[in-house]
Amino acid sequence: MIKVIKSGFYTTIQDLGRFGYRRYGVPVSGAMDLYSCEFANALLGNSRGCAVLEMTMVGPTLQFLKPTRIVLSGAFMNPKLNAIPIDMNSVVSVKRNDVLSFGRLEYGFRSYLAVKGGFKSEAIFGSRSMYTDITTSAHVEKDDAINYLSVDDVFDNSNAHVKYNDYVFNNEYLEVFKGPEYDKLSKTQKDALLNRELKVSKYNNRMAYQLEPLLENTLEPILTSPVLPGTVQLTPLGQLIVLMRDCQTTGGYPRILLLTENAINTLSQKSTGNVLKIRLKD
Repeated sequence: MIKVIKSGFYTTIQDLGRFGYRRYGVPVSGAMDLYSCEFANALLGNSRGCAVLEMTMVGPTLQFLKPTRIVLSGAFMNPKLNAIPIDMNSVVSVKRNDVLSFGRLEYGFRSYLAVKGGFKSEAIFGSRSMYTDITTSAHVEKDDAINYLSVDDVFDNSNAHVKYNDYVFNNEYLEVFKGPEYDKLSKTQKDALLNRELKVSKYNNRMAYQLEPLLENTLEPILTSPVLPGTVQLTPLGQLIVLMRDCQTTGGYPRILLLTENAINTLSQKSTGNVLKIRLKD
């Protein structure tokens, strides 16, 4: 078990998400930055779908009640084990009653904690990803106990040579495909969309990121149609809304762009005020 001493700003259990239930209105969910999530699991020799902790902006304080091995990946929050700094993207052995804590966020926005064998929280519709009204809790809270399998102290570093690609932090471009309503935009609108700098607004979370400034919009609303993570909607007021992992399954705003998977990972590591540009893929 992990005992949650402090929960951090917004900490959740996530995996690859739940699939096959969108027709019932159930979001996919899953780790916002799937690259960092999968990287942490890979270093431990876990399967891709093992559940991890996703920590946003401010990390939690966690006490391990059983020995295990862990990996931290994603945003750098100055992690410490028993008050001693530990490395990111490296396998670390943890003993009974060791305490993991975090300091100041230096880069990125979301960090991932993987344990050997994954976290063993409740699985609903084939996923352990937390989401309101699907799982018992929407996020990790103080005094929660999160189960995992105990492992011995024998350390197998056969996966430790994998190199982390830091594109999610250094890339200032979001690669996108044309959305279903993209060709309804005028040339002026397309030029403005593709040639201006965009800034992450203060309205950003696991459901959606809003980007600034507004884009002049003359498009008619559409009939409610399917959307998925990465869909870029344009509201009547000209607001660009990028749907993220916890997004709804349908929407009535024009779908002008669709982010690539790498672009979703990149955006998930951005926070208020970060500047980005759109790059259209052929």
